[in-house]
Amino acid sequence: MKPTYDDIIKAAESRGDDVRVTPLVYSATFSRMSGSQVYLKSEFQQKTGSFKIRGAQYKIQTLTKDEKAKGVVAASAGNHAQGVAYASQKAGIHCTIVMPKTASPAKISATREYGANVILCGSNYEEASRRAQEIADGTGATTIHAFDDPHIIAGQGVIGLEIMAEMPDVDEVYVPIGGGGLAAGVLLAIKQESPKTRIVGVQTSLFPAMHKSLAKGIVTKVGKRASIADGMAVRVPGSIPFSIIREMIDDIVLVDDTDLVKAMFLLLERSKLLVEPAGAAALAYVIKKCPAPNKKIVCIMGGGNVDMYLLGQIVDRGLATMGRLLKVSMILPDRPGIFKDIMDEIAAANANLVEMVHDRLSSAIDVGTVSVTVSLETEGRSSTEALIQALRTKNIKFHILT
Repeated sequence: MKPTYDDIIKAAESRGDDVRVTPLVYSATFSRMSGSQVYLKSEFQQKTGSFKIRGAQYKIQTLTKDEKAKGVVAASAGNHAQGVAYASQKAGIHCTIVMPKTASPAKISATREYGANVILCGSNYEEASRRAQEIADGTGATTIHAFDDPHIIAGQGVIGLEIMAEMPDVDEVYVPIGGGGLAAGVLLAIKQESPKTRIVGVQTSLFPAMHKSLAKGIVTKVGKRASIADGMAVRVPGSIPFSIIREMIDDIVLVDDTDLVKAMFLLLERSKLLVEPAGAAALAYVIKKCPAPNKKIVCIMGGGNVDMYLLGQIVDRGLATMGRLLKVSMILPDRPGIFKDIMDEIAAANANLVEMVHDRLSSAIDVGTVSVTVSLETEGRSSTEALIQALRTKNIKFHILT
């Protein structure tokens, strides 16, 4: 039961006040970095923090009175959970969400705050999904699938209509792919109105399920791995999205976690935008590969629900990726004033001391010496290299940790 362009029109017409028309924001920074005209479709500013509210709201609107009375159940690592919980709360129906035990505590808490009964089960989406289906079979509740549902796909496809309404001459659109619901909906909407517009799906290299499925010609399961992009960590893509994407998409490309970290960091520092790893995937590819020089392109930024503990790591790893974080362990003679010489070199390089660990008591430290580990923020890769060279001229025993 593939959705159609007309289904997407219906979803747009029934959107209501709970689903926002998110802005399409031009980025001078990322345009300069990629050599293209880059616009960000800001779904991280959507209700519940991601595009998932679109499909969830439309799906629940289509339920019969009897189906609403029996409630709904869904499996999700976070964003779909919040979308279904919020839409259910607004519709006044009972909602059960099964989330993996590994789900972000912040997303679990937010889902509960929207009134859902949250059950933690399994270590990944597939295990949570099996439990959700068991609950649906036992209670008669309607399963709200995260991506393998024609109404969900139609709801997400409204994003494509919004892009075309604001930028009918767009050359290329980059869209993140997990299970494929978002990409399928966007393809149906944009290809109907502008067949010449190139649509590129972006997956994480750790969960390339749709990419492998297209290569083999059948829905294919990928192995168990771990990625910071939990919103794209889908081992088996949807059958309905696969049938649409196989026929319509121009390409599917891959990014890794390092690419996602860099994109998130740059969004924070340069644009003051907080976007989650899966939400930053499209931009991550564009700034890494610069695939469309002198073209007008749109990156769909799927969500902005970031765990605060992860955010701290993103900043540190982002600095390291950009060559602006240097962590060095040194063995120095244990005498007064020795560290001043080191600090003089650090100051001369205009580096900022972020952290220092001073150790003279560990058994691995020779008597008369001291181990000093410093974390430094520098201006960039060239200043980092200059500081490393300056330390070498001091004949200091050191090794680089980051």
